[in-house]
Amino acid sequence: MKNDQKESSFVDHLVELRERLIHSIIFLFILFAVSYFFSEKIYSFLVNPYAEAVKESNLDRRLIFTALQETFLTYLKVSFFTAFFFTSPYILMQIWKFIAPGLYDHEKSAIMPYLVITPILFLLGGMLVYYLVMPLAIKFFLSFESSALETSLPIQLEAKVNEYLSLVMKLIFAFGLSFQLPVVLSLLARIRVVDSKFLKEKRKYVVVMIFAAAAILTPPDPITQIGLAVPLLILYELSIISVKLIEKKLKENNA
Repeated sequence: MKNDQKESSFVDHLVELRERLIHSIIFLFILFAVSYFFSEKIYSFLVNPYAEAVKESNLDRRLIFTALQETFLTYLKVSFFTAFFFTSPYILMQIWKFIAPGLYDHEKSAIMPYLVITPILFLLGGMLVYYLVMPLAIKFFLSFESSALETSLPIQLEAKVNEYLSLVMKLIFAFGLSFQLPVVLSLLARIRVVDSKFLKEKRKYVVVMIFAAAAILTPPDPITQIGLAVPLLILYELSIISVKLIEKKLKENNA
């Protein structure tokens, strides 16, 4: 009898999980359709850092495509990127609704802040890319152009639509995910995998790892690499403070 109840409960959980996954996928495709309808405006928004950098440098530049289907596929990619970006909080909410019934009240109160701060940190990472890193990186790359007076042939940028937007979206995801560092370390502290003393002792190794990760996740230029590494170092130091507060709270609860 007990085994039958366990099997029934397990099946119910699978059914609920399937329903929530289906709801998330449907919501994603609805937003995808809406995003594709506004894909030109989204494209204009994402290409604005390049347009502004070109204007400030008094250059006459354009974005090109070299394959017949390239622009269409780029719009699809931009639409899916936008849809996934705005669907992520809904997916987190569905995950929360699935796991919340099995948690105690103190566990719910401990996890809830992370569900709120995760999309906020991701958004901050994306904003850092859009408003600071990309404009600086674009100006850096444009500085390598030369005129026919300086070289036998002019060197000018003819950026491809697909390559430019892929770079912007890649950087937004890389920075957004990297900004989850405080969330990851705080969760590890709650399950007693790491503590503030451990994080302090390993700081010098973390610095090397952060710069190595920045070199892998970003293009091979110092602007974007430093633009990712420095905020991560700041977030790591803030994580140490957060872990200290968690340790203090855990000690008070155990006292």
